[in-house]
Amino acid sequence: MKPKIGIRPIIDGRMGIRETLENKTMRMSLAVKSLIESNVHYLDGTVAECVICDSSIGGVAEAALCEKQFKKSHVVATISVTPCWAYGTETMDLNPQTIKAIWGFNGTERPGAVYLAAAMSAHTQRGLPAYAIYGRDVQDIDDDSIPDDVKERLLAFTNSALAVGQMQGKSYVSIGGVSMGIMGSFVDPLFFQKYLGMRVEWLDMSEVNRRISLNIFDHKAYQRAMSWIDNKFTIGFDKNEKPHTLERKRYDWEISVKLYLIIKDIMLGNPLLKNIGWSEEAMGKNAIAGGFQGQRAWSDYMPNCDFAESILNTTFDWDGKKPPLTFATENDSLNAVSMLFANLLTQRASVFADVRTYWSPESIKRVTGWETNGLSENGFIHMINSGSAALDGAGECKFDHQSVMKQWWDISDADIAATLSHVDWCPADLMYFRGGGYSSHFKTNTEMPMTMIRVNLVDGKGPVIQIIEGHSVVVPNHVMDIIEKRTDPTWPTTFFAPRLNKASFPSDVYTIMAKWGSNHCALAYGHIGQTLITFASMLRIPVSMHNVDMSKVFRPHAFSSFGTQNDEQADFAACHHYGPLYK
Repeated sequence: MKPKIGIRPIIDGRMGIRETLENKTMRMSLAVKSLIESNVHYLDGTVAECVICDSSIGGVAEAALCEKQFKKSHVVATISVTPCWAYGTETMDLNPQTIKAIWGFNGTERPGAVYLAAAMSAHTQRGLPAYAIYGRDVQDIDDDSIPDDVKERLLAFTNSALAVGQMQGKSYVSIGGVSMGIMGSFVDPLFFQKYLGMRVEWLDMSEVNRRISLNIFDHKAYQRAMSWIDNKFTIGFDKNEKPHTLERKRYDWEISVKLYLIIKDIMLGNPLLKNIGWSEEAMGKNAIAGGFQGQRAWSDYMPNCDFAESILNTTFDWDGKKPPLTFATENDSLNAVSMLFANLLTQRASVFADVRTYWSPESIKRVTGWETNGLSENGFIHMINSGSAALDGAGECKFDHQSVMKQWWDISDADIAATLSHVDWCPADLMYFRGGGYSSHFKTNTEMPMTMIRVNLVDGKGPVIQIIEGHSVVVPNHVMDIIEKRTDPTWPTTFFAPRLNKASFPSDVYTIMAKWGSNHCALAYGHIGQTLITFASMLRIPVSMHNVDMSKVFRPHAFSSFGTQNDEQADFAACHHYGPLYK
């Protein structure tokens, strides 16, 4: 059963007053339901579901009946709506398992704002932090529209709450162990359990080898995939002094496709496997994210996992459009979580990348002769990685002639063709990957709004998240060629320019690079920092770095009780006080 949003119509229960407010209260509830169902989707593309309480809530008896109704419907979050004063502690949602928001109508005829303030006080005192939603401008009582600022917060709350609900009970599949001493590869089960409501499942990479050896995969899908590669893929530059033979390169493709099929089956299950005698393998691990160690225990003798990782994260494969499936190279589970957050909140692919190099304007001019301008004026960060970069990052999907990364169900055949025409597949660098394989290679040669994300674990503090909004940037071809050749001309590249704030943080690009918490990040399409901050506050993960306008920051009302002069310190204090969502 999918997680749902429960809408609670709150009313003044006094006889004679109640009757005058029933219609208005229900119209508010229906308007919220319509807003959500018109704008919010689950990860699988279906429309978000709302449940409105069977009756308005004027007292404790009706609140109890509402709670009973919602428990049957898998409601993970509630939005209480009211145009008036009501009895706060008698009508509030007291279920400690639900995430809570209240929209108090800003009108002069009835004091909805007074109820909102009283209810927030009750939630704060009872240790149930809730989100307060209150329009900036006064509305007339017969105005049933939802103001834009209220819409923004209702949608941020709903997107975030349903993302929380969709992680509950799911798995992170860790295939292999620690890759090259990368700390994110040390998968922490208590972080997943306490903060995300997920479990961790571990498999040795020998399980993948077993399935290859015993042909435990969908053979028809394998043939379709090989045909797709033969007919649609462009083979790129081979940088190796002693390249693999054509026969060995064919083997590399065969293993690459089998890796994709097997990893997908491990994560999601595949009923077709039962038909060929593998009933246990057919069940899968109920995963929503995963990672593959690869280097070096696998890639020193077998073709790398770059193709599989890239296509898992992409919004299409040989069978057409599909939901992106979050999967991390080098088993960096914390970057997988960063990508997962973006996917859940946008239903779009996200790009796994190394935070490789800060290029200052002075360095760019010295090395390439080009003087930066426009979005590149202050320099940029070179994002590059051989592995899990979703092909959507090439920016070849179009909407109104603009480059975008689309929600997966909007991907067209033309988008797929355009993307594949912009991507080539380069034989792996045999110094890095002794076993061979192929790496996707593309250039994000367009300006797109993007958000840079990373979850980190801090000893004594727990998880924190970094969020930086900015844009992909375009550089002249000769500049791209020079920089690629200095790094790796066979890997995908995105140049990212953060949005700066000369009066506060961040004032320059260098500082972001210098303070970034790891060697990896996730790049999400769009400026989603506001929603990410709301989402992180639900999980009790403090934000250690961001460049979101403070007027857009939306956290539980109770967080302001921990201070208002220093938002970052108050966020840390509140998250520490309340602790992880799943204690």
